[in-house]
Amino acid sequence: MRVLVAPDKFAGTLTAPEAAAAIASGWRRHAPDDELDLVPMADGGPGFVDVLHESLGGRLLPVTVRGPLGSPVEATVLIDGETAYVESAQACGLHLTRKQDPEKATTYGVGQLLLAARDAEARRIVVGLGGSGTNDGGAGMLAALGATGDRPLDAGPLGLEGVTRVDIPREALAGIELVAASDVDNPLTGIFGATRIFGGQKGFDDAETPRWDAALEAFAAATDRFVASGKGAGAAGGLGFGLLLLGAERHPGVEVVAEAVGLLARARKADVVLTGEGSFDPQSGGGKAPAGVAAVAGEAVRPCVVLAGQVTVGAREMRALGVEAAYSLLDIVGEERAFAEPAAALADLAERVARTWSRD
Repeated sequence: MRVLVAPDKFAGTLTAPEAAAAIASGWRRHAPDDELDLVPMADGGPGFVDVLHESLGGRLLPVTVRGPLGSPVEATVLIDGETAYVESAQACGLHLTRKQDPEKATTYGVGQLLLAARDAEARRIVVGLGGSGTNDGGAGMLAALGATGDRPLDAGPLGLEGVTRVDIPREALAGIELVAASDVDNPLTGIFGATRIFGGQKGFDDAETPRWDAALEAFAAATDRFVASGKGAGAAGGLGFGLLLLGAERHPGVEVVAEAVGLLARARKADVVLTGEGSFDPQSGGGKAPAGVAAVAGEAVRPCVVLAGQVTVGAREMRALGVEAAYSLLDIVGEERAFAEPAAALADLAERVARTWSRD
């Protein structure tokens, strides 16, 4: 039997490659003769570059950039032919801010990664958006590319208060195709905007959100309100907006990864498709990796099975996503073991799933 193993990360416990390896290990205990194809997935957030490098190969270009709060951080750009892949979380991720001083956090380092990709002669740059600790509308990124204004653009949302003029350096990446890879379709500002929906995750108190939403509104007024209202402008604290200002096209991150790794062709060669993530919940349908993998499995007319840390999606919702069945670590091995030994626990779960789904 041929099995495609295509999980996302299990946030806080396993990377996507680790999760794929654990699932494969457990499956082989029951069905050692099955043919397994491991394809770790990502939706544009943390792990985006590692997952693509795992499948595509390519060259990793190390780059030291300015972190969200000013200290230098190490990042990498994946070069695959004329395409460069950038993971914005490496330069401005929540793991770098730990919810500290979100009003000062900047995306400047993302701009430096774009320049590194340009200098590596990339003709296409794909930017994975997700897991950011910033909320500056991409102003810092634009500043790194040479943007100027009547307020400091590299000082986080605090610097955007009162801004009325911004000059966008469109020539910095002239001739380069830009792709914003994100599962988020929120606009930049308003009740569904970056600050009000995601600000709490980055450290803003509820009482502060009107102030910082107003700062992004001022930035939008000084640049392009129409673009600010578009889908994906609010991704990664508005980093999506900065990329859209530069002419980027937005595509769901999981679709970008699926296309890059040839997921559909690989699914057509499989008898069953396995995917997973830390929490398979109602939000999973909003562009997360398991839903994207299930869609590809459906196109290939193959059953899709989810292995997750926990499952809170009902049978009807699962069917709507194209998922045949979902199995929960918490239900099978318990919470304590799921967190204490995540790889071993996931392998045990995969062995149990194999008993049902493998013909061995």
